[in-house]
Amino acid sequence: MTSPAPPPAPAPLEDAHLATRRITRLSVGVALVLIVLKAFALGASGSVSILATLTDSVLDLVASLATFFAVRWAATPADEDHRYGHGKGEALAAMVQAGLVFASAIFIGWEGIQRIFDPRPVTSGGWATGVVIVSIAITAWLVWMQTRALKKTGSMAVAGDRAHYAADLAANLVVLIGVISGAFLGAPGLDAAAGLVVAVWLFWGATGMLKAAADHLLDRAVPETDRAAVIHAVLADPRISGVHQLRTRMAGQVMMVQMHVDLDPDLTLDAAHAIVVEAETRVLSHFPAADILFHADPRGRVCPPAADTPPHAAPGASVSTAAAEPRTAAPTTAPPKGPWS
Repeated sequence: MTSPAPPPAPAPLEDAHLATRRITRLSVGVALVLIVLKAFALGASGSVSILATLTDSVLDLVASLATFFAVRWAATPADEDHRYGHGKGEALAAMVQAGLVFASAIFIGWEGIQRIFDPRPVTSGGWATGVVIVSIAITAWLVWMQTRALKKTGSMAVAGDRAHYAADLAANLVVLIGVISGAFLGAPGLDAAAGLVVAVWLFWGATGMLKAAADHLLDRAVPETDRAAVIHAVLADPRISGVHQLRTRMAGQVMMVQMHVDLDPDLTLDAAHAIVVEAETRVLSHFPAADILFHADPRGRVCPPAADTPPHAAPGASVSTAAAEPRTAAPTTAPPKGPWS
């Protein structure tokens, strides 16, 4: 009796979506635990630096919830109104996160300034210190898990969430110094100053998150190393003599690639198609989640490109983009069932 065949392995993009969904659930759970711990510590100590980190954890929860839903919406397939899919929902989530961090930095900074001019003693320093140490340990573990997930997914929403929690990790170290100073050294002004340091740190981190999300929404090209890898893979076939009008952008976790390739003008349509399909396969071996659209041009019969587009680029050469309108691409793989699971 033959044993049943094992289930097929998940496609690279589907596997990435599953990993992203798991890490966002974990992020929400961690945010809830940290809020409970820090609320207890605030009630016991009255520390402004504890208030700062509690406020940030509340915003962490909101940001993690935004990421939780955004990555599931981004994984839904393309439809009639969104022919390139919904991948940029992750960039929108990152912008929401940046806005929340900005708001958190302003609130914490204002509270810290008030406490500098009106210092208040920090009580129950032992409890507050213990809670901060536990928070540091939990946050460090979450950042480590998110780093592992990012290596598999490259998700912008998860990257934004990790940047937020990494900033929290450093901020909690500052808070620990502030609580110890206020409770055991009799220097509540240092506690307030620690809150200000947290505010500046958060503001700086939000600026980077906002820039990354804006680049994604404005279709910034992928890094030069990735573009060079695409060109090298395509030109590995000597029957392709050059490429031009290369355009790349990211849509969530999917890299969109479009280009024209130069072929022998005497080839049949069927032969030219086979060469293009082989080139697409080579690119997919480097970027399994890519969405590729190649156009075959007869060598020597191409219309003159735009002034800033070098024709027939050699391997490794820099290829600029043209202004043609992109054509609709189908989704690379179906997303997992149950978008909110």
